Amino acid sequence: MTFLISMVPLIELRGALPFGLIVGIPPLIAYAICIIGNMFPVPIIFFFARRVLEWGADKKFIGKFFTFCIKKGHKGGEKLQAKAGKGGLFIALMLFVGIPLPGTGAWTGTLAASFLDMDFKTSVTAVMLGVLLAGIIMGVLSMCGISLFSESQFIRDLAASVS
Repeated sequence: MTFLISMVPLIELRGALPFGLIVGIPPLIAYAICIIGNMFPVPIIFFFARRVLEWGADKKFIGKFFTFCIKKGHKGGEKLQAKAGKGGLFIALMLFVGIPLPGTGAWTGTLAASFLDMDFKTSVTAVMLGVLLAGIIMGVLSMCGISLFSESQFIRDLAASVS
């Protein structure tokens, strides 16, 4: 479940790592599972998502959602480019993916990189470093939260029901 959750857009590692820790997966193993799961769809997103979104933007049932995704990718790319210029784009992409805020992450970062026409190797490296950073941040926050609420009946019930 942790692996699958880490592949879901918008939830990604930010939701999967706390879930994995709550259900009792050791921290380093949960971290590794989440990193691999979050990075798994990145090549597919980089090479195919933009083409599929552009193809589907004018279709009857999926057009609105696809247009939303295209706008989100363009907006993310423009935001990165405006803040970083051409030289700092790698660092900006890494931080965009790595700082766990709503609307950031590997999916959006990879899509933005494809809209900015960054090369595959640079994009994947920046996204990977960002995912590693997000994992560290979420791991620390999750461990603090779990230790704070470890006496909570809800946490114990959740861990027992998933195990």
